[in-house]
Amino acid sequence: MKKTNAMRILDSNKIKYETLSYDDDGEHELSRGAAGNIAEKLGINPGACFKTIVMRTEAKQLVVFCQSALHEINLKKARQACGAKEVTPVKPDELLSLTGYIRGGCSPIGMKKLFPTYIDQSALSFEKIYISAGVRGEQIVLDPNDLVKVTKAETVDLILEESKS
Repeated sequence: MKKTNAMRILDSNKIKYETLSYDDDGEHELSRGAAGNIAEKLGINPGACFKTIVMRTEAKQLVVFCQSALHEINLKKARQACGAKEVTPVKPDELLSLTGYIRGGCSPIGMKKLFPTYIDQSALSFEKIYISAGVRGEQIVLDPNDLVKVTKAETVDLILEESKS
């Protein structure tokens, strides 16, 4: 398998990781449970499978959130985390030009710039978590503390209570 930018960054930082492949069915909408579907295909705990959500603040700054497949992101908590009055998801057709990644293959590691990143604190309850490798059909398996370190992320509570995505 060809190395993605995310993998090269992990390699250069001497961070241990594994990769897992899955059949990509082309369904990448968060509202349709894309991350949960990936967890099911891989036979992994959906709580440990983290989706990458890129948002824009009212000041036009991009911010990155990583949330478990089990939960939707709480926009109020997301705004509080990044100190914004408003956050709105980046449109799928803008994602590639802004981050270098496409929907369904967006990794929090290795975007065009190191954007402020916020990872739901539930990630730290797992020994290993699963994130996009930067291409559709590939996941990176790594220690959540290593993800925090390499993305210079903050861990925060982002869970919208009583939701399943």
